Amino acid sequence: MSQILYLTNIQIDFGALQLLASECERTGMRKPLIVTDPGVKAAGLLERAVAALGTGAGALPHAVFDQTPSNPTEAAVRAAQAIYEQQGCDGLVALGGGSAIDCAKGVAIAVAHPGPLKTYATIEGGSPKITDRVPPLIAIPTTAGTGSEVARGAIVIVDDGRKLGFHSWHLMPKTALLDPELTLGLPPLLTAATGMDAIAHCMETFMAAPFNPPADGIALDGLERGWAHIERATTNGQDRDARLHMMSASMQGAMAFQKGLGCVHSLSHSLGGVNPRLHHGTLNALFLPAVIAFNAGAASVQQDRRLERMARAMGLAGAADLGPAIRDMNARLGLPSGLAALGVTEADFDRVITGALADHCHKTNPRLASADDYRAMLTASL
Repeated sequence: MSQILYLTNIQIDFGALQLLASECERTGMRKPLIVTDPGVKAAGLLERAVAALGTGAGALPHAVFDQTPSNPTEAAVRAAQAIYEQQGCDGLVALGGGSAIDCAKGVAIAVAHPGPLKTYATIEGGSPKITDRVPPLIAIPTTAGTGSEVARGAIVIVDDGRKLGFHSWHLMPKTALLDPELTLGLPPLLTAATGMDAIAHCMETFMAAPFNPPADGIALDGLERGWAHIERATTNGQDRDARLHMMSASMQGAMAFQKGLGCVHSLSHSLGGVNPRLHHGTLNALFLPAVIAFNAGAASVQQDRRLERMARAMGLAGAADLGPAIRDMNARLGLPSGLAALGVTEADFDRVITGALADHCHKTNPRLASADDYRAMLTASL
């Protein structure tokens, strides 16, 4: 049975950041911990967020953790937790890309629940253990990719080295402030990688097996927006219209992927755990063609003509053009041509396959993949 919930308060427009103080008040925060990363701080965005909390005697007190790594870790979660508790915080503001937002969700779990973080991982049966004791969270994305600001899940590398998913409706941010202004200074390569992440979310959740027509509609519209605007946003970072549409595509992909994802994410989550330096969105872009080809053999995909519907949304002649079009787009955006360009070799495959088979996205792919299937997809993406 499908559960269909769209419960987050979303504010999307240029200037949405200025609602931060009022949203903190609405959600009951008197002293939030801002969770961000060094790049966001260096870009001046942390300073802008702090200014949005007010000035002088009327400013909302806050604390800051600005050391989120590019792939959030349990160690980072614990470091942020220590500041949260030492400073007497009562809520969280996540400012950054998916890493900062996911780190903040990890902190939300850690400050309200005892034990190692893996206890609450989805594949460990931990989702029901995440309770409403988690503090309120406001998410402010500075990239247009993961959509974590409107998602119930987080991805964190736990202390044993696994890259695990954590999923609970209690982790859904109380507010998502989507201000495209914050993405105008995003470098081209990061714009491309995060944009392809959003496109991958829209495509993969549209192909996923569970029945969720609202998610399908949202994903297909997000795909059309993302595909039409990613090049403009990448080549001209000041294109406000393109930035707005990319932020919407990112949000829509994550609103839709409550339905589930599939092999693209099983592989990228696993490979990201093997080599945490690899960018998640880049991996998704590289895996998409091979997974689409594999999914073409799924009865549900053929019956619903899902590949043809995606092709139409992308302005392509037919389903056969999907893989080549994605490879061409990756090349035009300056993304790597394959995994080998990232230093991945066949020696990594066994570990990646083991992780992919155990990943929470594995079973919602429209066609169940075997170890040999994953090996073929890795080889095709090399």
